[in-house]
Amino acid sequence: MRFKAFTLIELLVVIAIIAILMGILMPALRAVKEEGRSISCRSNVRTLVLAYLIYKDENDGKLCHASTPTGSDSSNLGCWVIMPPSSGDSTIEEKKEYIKKGALWPYVKDIDAYRCPSDKRNKSANHKYAFRTFSITGGLNGGSGWEAVPCTNYTEIKAPATKFVFTTECDPRGYNMNSWVIYPKSKRWVDPFATWHKRNSNTLGWADGHVDKHRWISEGLIEWNEKALYYPTSFSFYRTPASDEEMEDFDFALKAYAYRSLE
Repeated sequence: MRFKAFTLIELLVVIAIIAILMGILMPALRAVKEEGRSISCRSNVRTLVLAYLIYKDENDGKLCHASTPTGSDSSNLGCWVIMPPSSGDSTIEEKKEYIKKGALWPYVKDIDAYRCPSDKRNKSANHKYAFRTFSITGGLNGGSGWEAVPCTNYTEIKAPATKFVFTTECDPRGYNMNSWVIYPKSKRWVDPFATWHKRNSNTLGWADGHVDKHRWISEGLIEWNEKALYYPTSFSFYRTPASDEEMEDFDFALKAYAYRSLE
């Protein structure tokens, strides 16, 4: 019995159909994979928020320090993480090692909990191989000099469910240095958000323990955040909201930014 073989045209048609199907399916598969990373990111932030709350419970309500000073001993400072002596120029291993010297490490002894799985700066020379993704807001025991007197005790946080503690940050200097800050009086952005999963949203961890994704609406703010990610060597800190939409974004962030009083 003779079997009829495929002709060249039939093979090309089959290949074309497979290519079309792959073109349809691949974006959906990438979206599913990224959503999995997003879930993992939120889980990591939830772990850190719970550790943050346990720390204050065990320290008479005192908040761990949001800044990240250089040094090897966090016992006197109570800083949540410590920055290596060479800061952003340090190796990834040094950056990991100094996270372990921070005040929250006894509660979260999992180094991968301190970063988002979609944060690829650890593989980028332009980002000096940054590792840690998450930062604490400056109004929560982050030091003075940012137009606001920070809270130092949990009881000073008004309506904790409406104030975020942790955010994803894309500091382009190789390390998320100190806390995430905005200027509440002059109404300016200072530090960028890290929008890893979608270009218009990032993960926030709130002072009552819940975690969610927030969607930003201003294209100007979104592009500024993206510049910190894709063009770190030319990124400039500080930004004045340039439109009504961006002012709406800023007002949201300001209402969610805890501090004790204005300076």
